[in-house]
Amino acid sequence: MTSVRIRPRFQIQSHLSTEEIRERLQSEKESGMCSCSVTFAHNMIHIKMPNQEQHFWSPQLDLSLEEEEGQTVVRGYYGPKPTVWTVFAFMYAAVGILGLFALIYGFVQLTFGTSPWALWVLVALSLLAGGLYFSSQAGQKLGAEDTFRIHIFIEHIFESKIHIH
Repeated sequence: MTSVRIRPRFQIQSHLSTEEIRERLQSEKESGMCSCSVTFAHNMIHIKMPNQEQHFWSPQLDLSLEEEEGQTVVRGYYGPKPTVWTVFAFMYAAVGILGLFALIYGFVQLTFGTSPWALWVLVALSLLAGGLYFSSQAGQKLGAEDTFRIHIFIEHIFESKIHIH
């Protein structure tokens, strides 16, 4: 889980049906032994830390369940809360669009023989994009303990070791 990926993920084949997986999660949730918050939505399951233990960088696990040929394909994605994810996606998009405009304007300045100051803006935006990436990695490291707790919980549910890519 210490990879440089923005959203660590896994995929497993389970002998359990979708309903059995939901029942196991529900019974763990009701027993009080589970230290995670579990939310069900059709073929999606969201697992995160309890509200009182959450912080800005707290992760959540989104599970997608699909039944195929007597097996259930479980795809899991670790990531930040949707609001954090949205803010970072918006900031990356804004930096990308501004970078494109700065690049175009800089080349126009070069074509007309004027000082291409807009290319310096492109350098600044590149540094900003790098800063965004490194802050997201730092946030992932700050949420690593919670990610491990969720991962151990999900391995308990499936009774197997799950490798993350």
